[in-house]
Amino acid sequence: MKTDLTSQIKLDRIPRRYYRPENEIERTAVTREEKVNTFIYESTADGGAFLASEIARYIRRFTAEKGKCVIALGAGNATHPAYAHLISMCSQGKVDFSNVVIYNISEFFPLNENGPSTLARLKEVLLDHINVKPENIRSIDPQITKETMFDCCRAYEDAIETDGGLDVVVCEIGQNGSLAFNGPGSPKTSLCRLVLLSNDARHAIAGDYKVDEVPTTAITLGLDNILRSRRILTMAWGESSSDIVARTVEGEETVKVPASCLQGHRHVKVVTDLGAADALTRISYPWKVTSCDWDDKLIRRAIVWLCNLTGKPILKLTDKDYNDAGLGELLALYGSAYNVNIKIFNDLQHTITGWPGGKPDADDTYRPERAKPYPKRVIVFSPHPDDDVISMGGTLKRLVDQHHDVHVAYETSGNIAVGDEDMTRYIMLMDSIAGRFGIDTPEYTAKSREIQEFLASKAAGGVDSADIRYLKTKIRQAEARIACAYIGVKPGNVHFLNLPFYETGTIKKGDLSEADVDIVKGLIASVRPHQIFVAGDLADPHGTHKVCTDAVLAAIDELKGEEWLKDCRIWMYRGAWAEWEIDHIEMAVPISPEELRFKRNSILKHQSQMENAPFLGDDDRLFWQRAEERNRATAKLYENLGLASYEAIEAFVEYHPL
Repeated sequence: MKTDLTSQIKLDRIPRRYYRPENEIERTAVTREEKVNTFIYESTADGGAFLASEIARYIRRFTAEKGKCVIALGAGNATHPAYAHLISMCSQGKVDFSNVVIYNISEFFPLNENGPSTLARLKEVLLDHINVKPENIRSIDPQITKETMFDCCRAYEDAIETDGGLDVVVCEIGQNGSLAFNGPGSPKTSLCRLVLLSNDARHAIAGDYKVDEVPTTAITLGLDNILRSRRILTMAWGESSSDIVARTVEGEETVKVPASCLQGHRHVKVVTDLGAADALTRISYPWKVTSCDWDDKLIRRAIVWLCNLTGKPILKLTDKDYNDAGLGELLALYGSAYNVNIKIFNDLQHTITGWPGGKPDADDTYRPERAKPYPKRVIVFSPHPDDDVISMGGTLKRLVDQHHDVHVAYETSGNIAVGDEDMTRYIMLMDSIAGRFGIDTPEYTAKSREIQEFLASKAAGGVDSADIRYLKTKIRQAEARIACAYIGVKPGNVHFLNLPFYETGTIKKGDLSEADVDIVKGLIASVRPHQIFVAGDLADPHGTHKVCTDAVLAAIDELKGEEWLKDCRIWMYRGAWAEWEIDHIEMAVPISPEELRFKRNSILKHQSQMENAPFLGDDDRLFWQRAEERNRATAKLYENLGLASYEAIEAFVEYHPL
């Protein structure tokens, strides 16, 4: 079973020589915009393996030179793939930690008995599984107080100096460019100290440590302490990190992006996967650093970039514009700016369709979807019970109105995203009507009391009971059914898959398993669809979308030998967090003002996910607002390029099974 096919999505558009140059000459060319040594891997697992091998190499080197290796370790989630490989290497005798001294790079303050701890996390993901000596593990004194803060921080730095200084630092680049807990504004000269945690950091901690009450302060080694290390290894994964990686690696050194201070260190390695590297010049704008392998998508990307650079629509670009921007290769290939312009204009024009299921009895030569068969059987896979309408509510309505046989499959229950207050409202309603409808039995009364007592005593971040998870699941399912009925999806075509990986009761989910894939595979095989819509929103900060997409792609991979599946097209949509880049869009479905209002109303059917939803994050906009603004922005991009002007557009990219 292939469980990480989402990591392969970018591989069909990025030549390997851009991210894994064959020799140093090529590497020097494609990385000339980069101010830090950056290593890009196809997947997080591959990047983690490289990091682990580097850590092991440094341990061997410094242990041989001076008898021990002194390492400061971060505990962030991005470090865990490397730690998993280190554990495996240690068990195989490929790395020895017996002469390694480990410093915890940061710790929460104050440390509560049942609260989160970075040292506890380090022990859980690494230290308890390797042969490091307990006396060689160093951390901030847990008894530290505000009164002893200064002396304890200086003592921690003194201990590092006594051990001969740091040989290696391993930590992640945070979403806001932080290193350890050194957030934006941290000076390059900062030392070990107490810091106030930013909203971004606290939001990440809430997810990483499965807590509702998140610490507001922490003690961390400063940037100066980190930069004094002989070697620094840092990493970032996923599309949501791409902008900050570009600012770290290619931007100006600034206190607004603390990780950018790494540009002044001679021995730093930044390790990313393709998603996190997406905004680097060699990945997104390779024509700036090398000769290109020009295909239709890369040409489109270059022209869209040129339009933004010049402020012109496509058909007004001139030979001079191309030459001034270093795109003379395209003029040589096509003969003139006009020839390139008209090709790309037509390519983008052909992505636009009001018939997402294909227009029956029409010439489909230049349409994104084929005319036949008609009507089509369609499955829309939705990670949570609202992603369908948030991401493609307008397209979903079009498919139904154009008489296709539309199925909606909700992959997870989404129960963890229902607040206790929303659930309590339903309990109170049931209690108030129990007498009238004859359900005020001793059994129901006892169950209601049990649930309310559980909620009253529930600790912050505590796991819900099975009954509460059941009720929250039913709330999400009822909302989804109402939204589907509003759109016109047949009741029998609404499927709740409740994939097992999600049902942990906590923010942290399980790994994708055969049980998950088999459930998805069973639905696909029973429907035998002509179209599948699946979430491609890999920037989802909670990771559930990625696992759900992996489940669908794994199921498709196992079924790809079936003859009927060869007649199925797979379209990827994006959700509230991001949109497809316009140069990758292969189907653009226009939405009128009336249809946009209809989409908003369908999103509002999911009442538990409005103001009280736990995972709105630091973005103050509600889901319907994010969706509308994203769809309007896509339409504005098309308009700026000289194409038709629409109120909004939903965008899709086709997935081709490997």
